[in-house]
Parts: sequence; C-alpha cells; structure tokens
Amino acid sequence: QARLEERGGGSVQAGESLRLSCAAYKMVFVFYDLAWYRQAPGKERELVAQISSRGITDYSDAVKGRFTISRDNGANAFFLELNSLKPEDTGVYTCYAHYENWGNTYWGQGTQVTVSS
Repeated sequence: QARLEERGGGSVQAGESLRLSCAAYKMVFVFYDLAWYRQAPGKERELVAQISSRGITDYSDAVKGRFTISRDNGANAFFLELNSLKPEDTGVYTCYAHYENWGNTYWGQGTQVTVSS
C-alpha cells in the first residue's frame, strides 16, 4: 500500500535549522505534486510549501525566504529545509502527496518541530 514516511523534526533554539524528509513508497512518485503542511497548537493546519511534479515551488508568506522545499525523484523522497527558525514555526509538520489524474492523496504521520526562544 502506498504511504509516506517522515523523518526529522525535533527541538531547537530560535535561529537554528532543521531538515525534514518524507520518503514515498509504492507510488509513481514522479507524477505527484508534493507539499508540507503544519499545524500549530490551537490553530488550523496550514500549507507551508509545495512543489509540483515539474519542480515548481511555492511558499507561504510566513516561511518565504527561510524554508526550502525540494524533491529527489530518483530517491522517491522530498525534503523541507527549515532555516532561521522562529518560535512561531512550532507545530506538527506533515508531508502530503497528490496526483490529480488518479485522485490519489497521501499524508505522512506528522513530525513535531519545537522552536524555543
């Protein structure tokens, strides 16, 4: 069964960096549009960054210039580089994959990122 598995996350100080990875299994990865979402305590889940099957990226205003999303189609994986972290970046980060033509959508299990001031 197709699935996404995340690695990374953790607790850091403000200004530090983290790298999240999301490995994809049993899917034709190259077709999928990919994204990272996050949910802060008491808030709704929000889209942080996305990368299309063609490699086009987009970011929320809150993270633009600090976070970088990338994909490695050969490794069936994608990544989120989080730099200059702020306490307001704290939350559960979840990876997401979607293929429009087949209507397939997959979510990772979520990983906690905690940034202390």
